[in-house]
Amino acid sequence: MLRDAVRSLAEAKIAPYAAAVDEEARFPQEALDALTANDLHAVHVPEEYGGAGADALATVIVIEEVARACASSSLIPAVNKLGSLPVILSGSEELKKKYMTPLAKGDGMFSYCLSEPDAGSDAAGMKTKAVRDGDFWVLNGVKRWITNAGVSEYYTVMAVTDPSKRSKGISAFVVEKSDAGVSFGAPEKKLGIKGSPTREVYLDNVRIPADRMIGAEGTGFATAMKTLDHTRITIAAQALGIAQGALDYAKGYVKERKQFGKPIADFQGIQFMLADMAMKIEAARQLTYAAAAKSERGDSDLTFQGAAAKCFASDVAMEVTTDAVQLLGGYGYTRDYPVERMMRDAKITQIYEGTNQVQRIVMARNLP
Repeated sequence: MLRDAVRSLAEAKIAPYAAAVDEEARFPQEALDALTANDLHAVHVPEEYGGAGADALATVIVIEEVARACASSSLIPAVNKLGSLPVILSGSEELKKKYMTPLAKGDGMFSYCLSEPDAGSDAAGMKTKAVRDGDFWVLNGVKRWITNAGVSEYYTVMAVTDPSKRSKGISAFVVEKSDAGVSFGAPEKKLGIKGSPTREVYLDNVRIPADRMIGAEGTGFATAMKTLDHTRITIAAQALGIAQGALDYAKGYVKERKQFGKPIADFQGIQFMLADMAMKIEAARQLTYAAAAKSERGDSDLTFQGAAAKCFASDVAMEVTTDAVQLLGGYGYTRDYPVERMMRDAKITQIYEGTNQVQRIVMARNLP
């Protein structure tokens, strides 16, 4: 029922704008409005804060179905979870009430600020600092590659509070867009997911109350890594949706397209490509859903399974979308058809929330 409801909504209210959102590199406001009106913009927020209280698998299905129509739009529910999960996992009850309630209502989105110009895969090498000043913390630094920056109201920011302790000297904070000293860089000009703004976040003497720290001092990096164990699965879901959208479009196309007097779907070479695409997607789906169940239960092998799902599903998305472009031939290479957009959108799923090379390191260190 959930899948059918989200698919109907995505096809009616999100898919019609997907090409324009990509072409104009503009935020998919129509998608945000439709998702918020149907309580699908941040389904993971627990019911006690006014949220839908969706479990990890339901959240995955929402993201997958939105991504099938428009990858940029699927970053609304995905990044709302990424940005707010540190608060849910480690924040005080007051902090949860203060920020989960408006998120659930749709009064503000949440972004996640971990990466920096010189701290990507080596996130513990960050330089953004937070210095205690009485009942306040003062933050200075630059965060890069921040999804939905400038649109989101709330930002989970990782900053160094004790430089002598490396990862154990990093703390997490909630910063608001309206805080004095917060500003944003120009939107990045990207290959794909063009509807989701990616910008730098500048923190220039941003003074925030001490109670906006998420968890205890020095626990920020551990919270950040724990968050990614759960949210990598949402990237797997996004990759899955992109791949499914590409397969569905290609399947319809090969039945219509005639060469040598018959639909190209009748040729075994084409059938084998479609069979491989469908098989890989199904394998990725099973891995992703199993990882979502582990996320919900908090299983001990979640770190491995989350990395495996993200890595496998994103590699599948890249392969399947590339094959979809091939199946459409010259048409697949044009912007008049959606598969080239899907191929461009798929690429980022192999890079963000930890490159697939980093996922393999994570898996190797956490072999079940």
